Amino acid sequence: MLQEIKKLQEQGKKVIATNGCFDILHVGHLRYLEASKALGDILVVGLNSDKSVKRLKGESRPINNQEDRAEMLLALKPVDFVVIFDEDTAEEFLKSIRPSIYTKGGDYSLSDLEKWPEYHVAQQIACKIELISFIDGKSSTNIINQINKS
Repeated sequence: MLQEIKKLQEQGKKVIATNGCFDILHVGHLRYLEASKALGDILVVGLNSDKSVKRLKGESRPINNQEDRAEMLLALKPVDFVVIFDEDTAEEFLKSIRPSIYTKGGDYSLSDLEKWPEYHVAQQIACKIELISFIDGKSSTNIINQINKS
């Protein structure tokens, strides 16, 4: 897959990368991925593995396993590739993909990102960072909390 992405880059395709857990897909995810894809030609999603989701979100997560989450993401029109990674941050993912643009949700600010390792990798590989508007109230955590109230 990495060879295919590199080949597309050599052909002049603009590769966009993003990452996340994408545990329970919802309209916020879809709109975020559509906005990310609109910035270029190829969208590569770095997907946190089950192990990293547990470390980041707690023992009760993920709800859906990494294979199911990857399959669901690949079924979405904007997503071209999914790369599963075990690390808690996307540094190695970014180093391997070397995208033109790296997108993060608008729940982050650029000053927040400067504290994250991904920011420094993006600077090293000359990758622009774009923040995509966050849709309030649309999150896997909110969905899980709603279900737990029932």
